[in-house]
Amino acid sequence: MSHPTAPSASAACSGLTFHWPDGTTVLDGLSLTVPRGCTGLVGANGTGKSTLLHLLAGRLRPSQGSVTVGGSLAHLPQDITLDTDLRVDAALGIAGRRAALRAIESGDVKEEHFETVGDDWDVEERALATLGSLGLGSIDLDRTVGRLSGGETVLLCLAALLLERPDVLLLDEPTNNLDLFARRRLYEAVDSWRTGILVVVSHDQELLERVDRIAELRSGSVSWYGGGWSDYQEALATQQEAAGRMLRSAEADVRRQQRELEEARIKVARRQRHDKKLNDRRRAPRIVAGERKRNAQESGDRLRVLHEDRLDEARERREEAAEAIRRDAEIRVDLPHTAVPAGRTVLTLDGLSLPFGELREGSLHVHGPERIALVGRNGAGKTTLLRTLTGELEPSAGEATVSVPLRFLPQRLDVLDDGLSIAENVARAAPGLTDNQIRSQLARFLFKGARAEQPAGTLSGGERFRAALAATMLAAPAPQLLMLDEPTNNLDTASVRQLTGALTSYEGALLVASHDLAFLDAIGITRWIMLSDGLHETSAEEVRELLGASDTD
Repeated sequence: MSHPTAPSASAACSGLTFHWPDGTTVLDGLSLTVPRGCTGLVGANGTGKSTLLHLLAGRLRPSQGSVTVGGSLAHLPQDITLDTDLRVDAALGIAGRRAALRAIESGDVKEEHFETVGDDWDVEERALATLGSLGLGSIDLDRTVGRLSGGETVLLCLAALLLERPDVLLLDEPTNNLDLFARRRLYEAVDSWRTGILVVVSHDQELLERVDRIAELRSGSVSWYGGGWSDYQEALATQQEAAGRMLRSAEADVRRQQRELEEARIKVARRQRHDKKLNDRRRAPRIVAGERKRNAQESGDRLRVLHEDRLDEARERREEAAEAIRRDAEIRVDLPHTAVPAGRTVLTLDGLSLPFGELREGSLHVHGPERIALVGRNGAGKTTLLRTLTGELEPSAGEATVSVPLRFLPQRLDVLDDGLSIAENVARAAPGLTDNQIRSQLARFLFKGARAEQPAGTLSGGERFRAALAATMLAAPAPQLLMLDEPTNNLDTASVRQLTGALTSYEGALLVASHDLAFLDAIGITRWIMLSDGLHETSAEEVRELLGASDTD
């Protein structure tokens, strides 16, 4: 991914504010300057990471403030869509130059062909070399995009950007949809970055280990941490330990000030009773007794106010210390009762062939609450198989029989209608629920109050996943077979942990297509099925070896 020296490379923003059309504020007065080298941009879902990249890339206009970028810029967004009829060379942006080269080679010496080619006479060789470096060496430049998998499409778009030799490169969750082999190629590309600016938004911890620094977007501001993911985690742990000590000290101070205030009140009350008794015994003139009483009250008030002020200050210090403690909200998913008896047939595949030829005569029998991981290289047909099982696609041969209620959460999260609010999307999937029931459940997915009315089309990747998960899990009837396609793609670390916990307690059958081996291990996979021409039972160790991870994992 190295390129010539980029002296003009720069990326900065000042007083950057952005509101969605519905008034939702994503960024408010953010200022930052991105250093040269590789920066990993992290933060909880919905903090504005993708929005910030879109603003830097000029794809969104700020509501206030400014964005300044020096040099050429290329942006790989999180959600990539290409015309399926588009040829690979067109997607790479070199179709015109290829055509001009072909014309010149055939003897057509029109000036326009030479102008099109310019100095880029080796454009085809460079394109093939770039594709090869990303593991796409077998893809012909004349192939159509529709014949590529989601992961191959991501790498193709990245290859197109690299051919531009940008000074500033922005990558948004680039490892989504990539198998382990393709991820290794992407890691190598990041490792080879030498000059200019690279910003990568990711929750892929192995990718984040390779960056020069971590920038955390949190509560509307950016904090910088030198080194990769492990260094960032270590720094956070140190900060939280110190913050915990400060909070404990502040809480102790509040308790001490409360005691001193109570003691002061008791002292003042005792003094007032003593003075009253003394005045009664001395039978002082009324005017003198009144003056003594006023003086005692003023003295007591000053003492009380002094201690109340000290208590207020101690409480403020406690609040400041508490703000430094991270208590990030996490999704709480309570799955419905979906137990399946151990001997019950859940899913049967007999001689199944997929419509696009990825699988021929595959057979599989699933009984009871099995947990099956569906793995394979990009393009093997995992998503096609899942969509065939839902009935969305017709198999070219054989049959698939699902014997229990089925729910499917697709990779593209297209279960949501972007024009509807989050609550309306859930209501469409669960017409039996009242509005109050929907809002109560959505609060568990961190869509509280007015957030439930936010249009689905304005959600971040992680927020969209939570909304799609809510629409899937709250639908009726409850699923006894749950199928997930790359469920951790857009989730932050906390959300992955919560999803893992929820799936651990799920009592139905589970079929998960994923490249995230750590996640698959965590949810207790009982069978590993490799999709490669056929369906082959394998093991986690064999998966790592076959997909190219054994040398580093």
